Amino acid sequence: MKRVLLITYYWPPSGGAGVQRVLKLVKYLREFGWEPVVFTAKDAAYPIVDESLLQDVPDDQEVWKGDIWEPYEVYKRFTGQGKKEQVYSGFMNEEKGMSLTQKLSIWLRGNFFIPDARAFWIKPATHFLVDKLKTEKIDAIISSGPPHTAHMIARNLHRKTGLPWIADFRDPWTNIDFYDQLMLSSWADRRHRKMEASVVNECTKLSTVTWTWADEFRQLGASSVEVITNGFDEEDFPDTPPDPEPGFVFNYIGFLNDDRNSPLLWEAFGELIQEIPAMSEVLKLRFVGKTDHVVFRDLEKNGLLDLAERIDYVPHATALTYLTQARHLILLINDVRNAMGHIPGKTYEYLGSRRPILCIGPESSDSARVIRQCEAGEVCDFANKEKMKKIILAWYQQYRKGDPMTCLGDISPFTRKSTTQKMAKALDSLLLQ
Repeated sequence: MKRVLLITYYWPPSGGAGVQRVLKLVKYLREFGWEPVVFTAKDAAYPIVDESLLQDVPDDQEVWKGDIWEPYEVYKRFTGQGKKEQVYSGFMNEEKGMSLTQKLSIWLRGNFFIPDARAFWIKPATHFLVDKLKTEKIDAIISSGPPHTAHMIARNLHRKTGLPWIADFRDPWTNIDFYDQLMLSSWADRRHRKMEASVVNECTKLSTVTWTWADEFRQLGASSVEVITNGFDEEDFPDTPPDPEPGFVFNYIGFLNDDRNSPLLWEAFGELIQEIPAMSEVLKLRFVGKTDHVVFRDLEKNGLLDLAERIDYVPHATALTYLTQARHLILLINDVRNAMGHIPGKTYEYLGSRRPILCIGPESSDSARVIRQCEAGEVCDFANKEKMKKIILAWYQQYRKGDPMTCLGDISPFTRKSTTQKMAKALDSLLLQ
């Protein structure tokens, strides 16, 4: 069987969205003629740990681990965090606004840790893999980023061995939504862009998760680009969705920062419970995962705080239970410059639950494209509060009638097995070049 080396920072017991893509590739690649070998970091400083994901790792999976030094202990001392506190890479504060030390740490991160805080892994990982490949047969390489350090390791290995290489971007690099928030000096910006260009131009093939981002990478110079979306694992969901829990319940699952917050949506809910007091007796807004304090500030402004439930990060399997038991799901797209190409990874597991999705984001975006293709719910632009109210009201009327709310569109193109097959075909094409 052909063997592919998967270079990834995130690997179980890492939790969160970043680990899912590689984990499911590893689970299904053998079915399409490729034996995956994983290279990851030893004793990595994962922001979220989820031991339950180890169940998806094949018993005989080969995993190579390389030493890594990460600056997070220094960061914790600098910001006054305790040793057991986790460091998150996104821009989100659960309890308060950003402090001066946090702002300074972001400046340090953007200007001194290039391409990211795992930069000190590049050299030792390159040496480790070059030595390893002297005795191990590998036919191709996939690097998964961010962190884009993984791509730099793969680039070095590609240069030294000539092995064909797919650079798989789960998110953009300099086009990512928070790039402008890194407070970069002109020197650091040039450094990021030079690294990005070396990856985009030197990889044998580039894959990414949305159509808009694929076009952006072509504009940066990528000559061979594949769109391989994220997906959901059919084995994680029951064949028939269970009955939803009682009440007019909307669940949001996953990381929710300020960029994803939708003040107008909370205004829409707030106005409806004033206009229809009976709605407040059955409405519940549940947030499962790390949620920025601004969300609850806006809920309080609109008289919704007592109708909200806040649940911290839960294991992936538990999160899926919240999906399948909900009556409706809220999907919030980051209100940022690259919103057109942003499809949150949770979108596909929302599809797998077959619950109707209320998506707040551009109506011509890639997220809207997926939801419409699968007939999975409604999409409403960031600023269209009246449409939000009409959708919520229509769903409330269906709830009062007892009408079932299950989506029946074709979601098969977005199963993890289907997306893994696409990656396997991309790998096959490398060997024909």
